[in-house]
Amino acid sequence: MTQELIETVDVVRPGKSLVVAIDGPSGSGKSSVSKEVARRLRLAYLDTGAMYRALTWFCLDNGTNLADGEAIEAAAEGLQLEISTSPQEEYVRVAGTDITDAIREPAISAAVSAIATTLGARTELIRRQRELIEKHHRRMVVEGRDITTVVAPHAEVRMLLTANEEARLRRRGIQLGGSQSAEQLAAQVTARDAKDSTVVNFTQAADGVVTLDSSDLDFAQTVDAALGIVHKVLNHTVINHTAINRD
Repeated sequence: MTQELIETVDVVRPGKSLVVAIDGPSGSGKSSVSKEVARRLRLAYLDTGAMYRALTWFCLDNGTNLADGEAIEAAAEGLQLEISTSPQEEYVRVAGTDITDAIREPAISAAVSAIATTLGARTELIRRQRELIEKHHRRMVVEGRDITTVVAPHAEVRMLLTANEEARLRRRGIQLGGSQSAEQLAAQVTARDAKDSTVVNFTQAADGVVTLDSSDLDFAQTVDAALGIVHKVLNHTVINHTAINRD
């Protein structure tokens, strides 16, 4: 794994941990919003979905049987993965091969649920995700599907970013540059969510997780709303801590 520490001047909670965990369904905008939140807060950034896509690419490339859970788990453990952890750049490499663009191809999107629902593979990738959080001194925006409940349940800020189906399909279509048909978009968004929800709940907020519905918000408004949640949660924590100390 590659560790990339970004500048730590004028940051929120300097010298203290600040993990912002963001979950959400496909097409909710969590990747772009999370990256901008990380940039604005001067935190590291991790797209955990890219890790599952990288493992999917690796399995397809080496002919791993996607119905063989043990084989997928072994592939996960042997995966030579480098992934960017800075909001300023994006790269994903497996054994030195740049697959940043390749993991967004329809073939990967169609197969990734088989990987993401393999519990042994999830265990290994979760271990790596937690390792990266620690390497960045617990100062990171981490986004995915099980971050608020499994990967970082004790994060200082936990958020569920969601949107209605119409908005999610529209956004994913724009993201892919109009290259996908309506059926392909539905498969990438709603069908994949249905498969992945068999192993993790990313459609309803767990206790202590703040929901942000971006259905009627544009990108800038969603980022501002997310930042507002971060500051509100942190201020509330400070107020409560002060009250406890006074007592």
